[in-house]
Amino acid sequence: MAAEEVAGPRATDARRVVLVTGANSGIGLALCERILSEDNQIHLCMACRNMQKAEAAKSELQLSHPGADISLLKIDVGNINSVIQAAQEIRQRYQHVDYLYLNAGIMLNPHFSLKAFLSSLLSRKVFTMFQTGEGLLTQEDWLTDDGLQQVFMTNVFGHFLLIRNLEPVLGQAGCTSQVVWTSSSNARKSAFNLTDYQHSQGQESYSSSKYATDLLNVGLNKHYNSKGLFSSVVCPGLVLTNLTYGIFPPVLWTLITPIMWLIRVFMNSFTLSPYNGTEALVWLFTQKPESLDPMVKYLSCTSGFGNNYVTSCKMDVDVETAEIFYQELLKLEGKMKEKSDVTGDHS
Repeated sequence: MAAEEVAGPRATDARRVVLVTGANSGIGLALCERILSEDNQIHLCMACRNMQKAEAAKSELQLSHPGADISLLKIDVGNINSVIQAAQEIRQRYQHVDYLYLNAGIMLNPHFSLKAFLSSLLSRKVFTMFQTGEGLLTQEDWLTDDGLQQVFMTNVFGHFLLIRNLEPVLGQAGCTSQVVWTSSSNARKSAFNLTDYQHSQGQESYSSSKYATDLLNVGLNKHYNSKGLFSSVVCPGLVLTNLTYGIFPPVLWTLITPIMWLIRVFMNSFTLSPYNGTEALVWLFTQKPESLDPMVKYLSCTSGFGNNYVTSCKMDVDVETAEIFYQELLKLEGKMKEKSDVTGDHS
């Protein structure tokens, strides 16, 4: 089964449907809470891998938002079959999905370089180091059951497949749909290679995957804007979540957390809390998607006084590379479907 809870398939037609992947904790949960505060008449679908945590998160939201229309959907974006089944479930439940927040993501076994940290701490690179993790982090990666690199599958391809399989309920005539990716300042062109877009040969799979989402965003807008589907990317800033807490040893967090609060006075990308990190994600909820620039990344920022605001920056991507990458993903989708069909024939 794709989901453990089934809402009436057409019960929410009059409401805007907001679907969030990775919704049970961190930025995803904070986003759900803030969007319900923005509009308590929406239907919120929390798409999660761990249903026990999802149930707890749903209960938490219903305490703060009594009467909120919330449903759960089981999905593991790191598994092709799970994505296909979940998409099928979504198509059965809803005639239209208005907002698709692609927030789920992983960083596998990040390794921290103390030497790079100490040398950067005493140089001008300290702000860049904290902002992007450049030079500080390497990550392990491994293959999924589908034979794809895990980080690429979870952060990029799983979400791409979800969009492709939701075409019937995205961007219908006279009713736009908005796709919003949780990207990162860690998305670096230098970490991405078009001939190894799964990053099987490198050690910066997270940076590569986030740059890939920036490229994919451009490709999606080129191919889907005419169909009423619009895509945007967001950087939530440096947020302290389970993902980031795995980067440094606990003793080091004790040392650097006060430094981070100090740095925020000078560097407003240090949003630090999940609530602050969702600022740009929530801002996009209130915008007309047609008016947004597909070549821009929207950034959550928090001032030294704790005030949240949104800014933007041009992404370091070119349209030609984005199109080549988009076509490569279509080819990969075809290969995976062919493989699945062949497997099915022999089972």
